[in-house]
Amino acid sequence: MSWILAVETSTEWCSVALGRASGAGIECLVRHEHTGARSSARVLPAAGELLAEAGIALADCAAIAFGAGPGSFTGLRTACGVAQGLAFGAGLPVVPVNTLMTCAERARAATPALPDDTAVLVALDARMDEAYSAAFRWHAGAGEWAELTPMRVSAPETVPLPDGAFWLAGNAAAVFGERLAGLARAARVLPEAMPHAQPMVAIALRALARGEAIDADQAMPIYLRDKVAQTIAEREAAAVARAAAQAGSAS
Repeated sequence: MSWILAVETSTEWCSVALGRASGAGIECLVRHEHTGARSSARVLPAAGELLAEAGIALADCAAIAFGAGPGSFTGLRTACGVAQGLAFGAGLPVVPVNTLMTCAERARAATPALPDDTAVLVALDARMDEAYSAAFRWHAGAGEWAELTPMRVSAPETVPLPDGAFWLAGNAAAVFGERLAGLARAARVLPEAMPHAQPMVAIALRALARGEAIDADQAMPIYLRDKVAQTIAEREAAAVARAAAQAGSAS
């Protein structure tokens, strides 16, 4: 079976995986390292290490997957640019992967397993006192995720919730605490279910089988907002709002 190289740098982690379907599921080699702002310097060496470990060349892969977003502007540009550059050089297609769906896929692989008909609400810290969010439900018959609520960036209090039972994935629960909508309703909270290249491989393999790979020149990051920084006044106002919320919860 063909290999897929996956690149994910939407957070402070540089995550690269090389995987393929096998009789036992998905065979995967991974490099997942906390690099901060240095992902761009580590991602290509990590990819080279995995290819050497597998004993293959980049051209032996079927496609290159990348974490398209939402996430860090710099990180998304890094993943997209690396995927495009590698794909152009090797004559390969690319598979953009939704980073929020990646978190849902990681939650599904947790132990115990995700119960049937239980949704996964993914909420990630988007900085600027906001959260990226979307909800998904796994359809076993189709072997794929269905989107229940669209991707959005909003205040943590206004994150849309899915109907029925759901798990909550992503670090927004740890960052925002009780301010995060749905925290009290969640059947299970998985703050460790963050963007990662290994679950990206599974998503990309399914997309590739459906014929959803695209040409490298069509690859684009998913930006949910154009603004990347707050003014001093906005930061001060956000700090006041957080202090007020903490004082209210303490009383």
